[in-house]
Amino acid sequence: MSKRVRQIVLVLAAAAIVAALAYAFLPAPLEVDVGTVSRGPLVVTVDEDGKTRIRERYIVSAPLAGRLERVGLRPGDRIEAGRTLLAAIEPSDAELLDERAVAAAEARVGGTQAALGQAGVAVQRAVAELEFAQAEHRRLSEAVGAGSSTAREVEVAALVEQLKTQERDSAVYARDIAKFELEQAQAALLRTGPGGDRRGGRMEIAAPVSGRVLRVFQESAAVVTPGTPLLELGDPSDLEVEVDILTTDAVEVQPGAAVSLEGWGGEHPLAAVVRLVEPSAFTKISSLGVEEQRVNVIADLVGPATDRANLGDNYRVEARIVVWERPQVVKCPTGALFRDEGGWAVFVAAGDGRAMRRAVKIGRRTDLEAEVLGGLEAGERVVVHPGDTLRDGARLRVRAGL
Repeated sequence: MSKRVRQIVLVLAAAAIVAALAYAFLPAPLEVDVGTVSRGPLVVTVDEDGKTRIRERYIVSAPLAGRLERVGLRPGDRIEAGRTLLAAIEPSDAELLDERAVAAAEARVGGTQAALGQAGVAVQRAVAELEFAQAEHRRLSEAVGAGSSTAREVEVAALVEQLKTQERDSAVYARDIAKFELEQAQAALLRTGPGGDRRGGRMEIAAPVSGRVLRVFQESAAVVTPGTPLLELGDPSDLEVEVDILTTDAVEVQPGAAVSLEGWGGEHPLAAVVRLVEPSAFTKISSLGVEEQRVNVIADLVGPATDRANLGDNYRVEARIVVWERPQVVKCPTGALFRDEGGWAVFVAAGDGRAMRRAVKIGRRTDLEAEVLGGLEAGERVVVHPGDTLRDGARLRVRAGL
C-alpha cells in the first residue's frame, strides 16, 4: 500500500471516529405521542349532573274543615281520574262556623273560577300553536321531495311539534286540575255556614287526574282545616330534567338546544331538549368549598316513554347540553396546545423527525379537541402533551399515534 493511500485511510478513519464521537454526544431523540390534525364535526357541550322530576305535580288539600277519615292509599298506588277515592272528610258542625269561614269559601270559589278561565285560554293557545307546528311539519315534509327544504329542517319541525304536543297536554292537565278545584270549592261552599247543605254527609274527594300517589302527607284520621295538604299526585312517566350549571356557562345555553342524558342506568343515552333557562340564579357551595353562582336549566325528554320505562322521579343523570356545533372544521387534539407569548402554539412533528414550534389560532374547544382557525392544515401531525424539555428543532421518536 502506498504512502498516499495509507494517509487517505487514516484520514477517513479519523473522520469516522470524530463522527461517531459527535453522534454519541448528540441529545437522544425524545419519545412523544402525536395526534393528527383532522377535518370533521365538532360539538361543544356543557357537562353537568342533573336529576329527573315529574313535570306536573298536584297536591290535594282539604277543601273544608272537618274530620278526615284515615287515608288508605300509599305512595306508588295507581289512581284513575274521577274514579279513585282519595280521602273523605266529615264536615264540622255548620252552626259553629263564623262569617269569615263563609267568606273564605266564597273567595275560594271565585279564585278557582278565575283560574279555570285562565286555564281554558291557555289550552286554546296551546292547541293553536300545536296546529301551526303540525302544519309546518307537513309543509316541510312535502317540500323535501321538491328540494325546497332539507331533512334537517324536517327533523327540527318534528321536534317542535313534539314539544308543542307536550305543552298542549300540560295545559289540558292544568285545566282539569282547575275544574276539579272549582268543583271542590263549590261543594265546600254548600256545606259551609248556617243552613248549609248537610244532606250529603261526608265529603268524598276523588282523584282529579290519573297517575300515581307520590306522597301521603296526612295518613291518620285527624281534624283538618281548609287548605291542609293531604296527598301529592303525579305521573312518573311524564318526566323532565333539571340541571344546575354555572351562570358563566348558562349564557350560552339557548332554549331548543339538544341535550344528551347519560349515566342514568340504561344502555343508550336519552335525548332531551332545553325548554327553559331559569331567569334567577342561586349560590351553591362546591365540593371544594367554593361559592358558585349557578342556575337551573330545564329540559324536556323526547322519544317514546318505553325507552326510559325504569327511570323515575329524582333520578340522577349526566347531562351534556350542546351550546355550539359545526359539521366540518379543522381540529387538533386539545392536549397539543400550550401557551406561547400570550397566544397558542403547538409542536408539529415534521417529516425529518424533528419538532417545529408553530403559532396557531384557536376557536372553540372541548376537553379532547379544539377548532383550528389558522396555523395548521388537516393531515399534519402534532405532539400531544409536550414536556418542558421539548425544544424547537429537537429530534423526535414517535411512541404512539392518536
